[in-house]
Amino acid sequence: MAGVQVTIDERGEAGRVATLTVDNQAKLNVLDGALTEALARAIVALANDERLRVLVLRGAGRRAFIGGADIRAMVTLEPETARDFITALHRACHSLRSLPVPVIARIEGYALGAGLEIAASCDLRIAAEGAIFGMPEVKVGIPSVIEAALLPMLIGWSRAQRLLYTGETIDAAEAERWGLVGRVVPAAALDAAVEDCVSAILACGPRAIRLQKALMRAWEDVPPAEAVGRGITAFARAFESDEPKRMMQAFLDAAAARRRDDTPR
Repeated sequence: MAGVQVTIDERGEAGRVATLTVDNQAKLNVLDGALTEALARAIVALANDERLRVLVLRGAGRRAFIGGADIRAMVTLEPETARDFITALHRACHSLRSLPVPVIARIEGYALGAGLEIAASCDLRIAAEGAIFGMPEVKVGIPSVIEAALLPMLIGWSRAQRLLYTGETIDAAEAERWGLVGRVVPAAALDAAVEDCVSAILACGPRAIRLQKALMRAWEDVPPAEAVGRGITAFARAFESDEPKRMMQAFLDAAAARRRDDTPR
């Protein structure tokens, strides 16, 4: 039965790492209305976890990350129900972008249509070599909408136009060249690559990471001058806790220890 599973990995003082799996393997993990709503609810629930450090989003099995929205559900839509259907999918995308911690998309297999919009809504994208990306909506009579609007920012207007006007797909290597994904690895190394990224985030200041995500979201929406001003505010807010002083002192202590070790005796 299709559904969404969330597992929590306790990392001691480092906090929690959540993995959210979209499971509709029989249909390439495509999203129908119920599965979309379940996805959004699961992400919103995670937002209240103060110890959460990072979310990994993946599809069940190896054939697809998310293969798109369910055409069998969409073929029955009328104008008003179409609005409801696509608004629900937007809520799922928006919940990822609003989650206060970074989201890593672990992409194996197909990431098409709604699946690519979900991936674009994540903060980081790591893909297996066999992954396939595309926005094929125009091939079935509908435009690519909602978080497809993020694609020009991620890959540039010309490449976004190529995907959206032709409905063609690209492989993982091209997606990496375009900047659509940050890293491509063999399928056997995908989990290790995701863990490398998780570990790097866990090594950073928890509050600093949350401030950074909020700031980067703001940078997307405001003019440069306002973005700079928000950055100044975020910098000052960082010092409302002891995290900067504690971590900076640890850095300085480690540097001093290295210098002592390097001193000739």
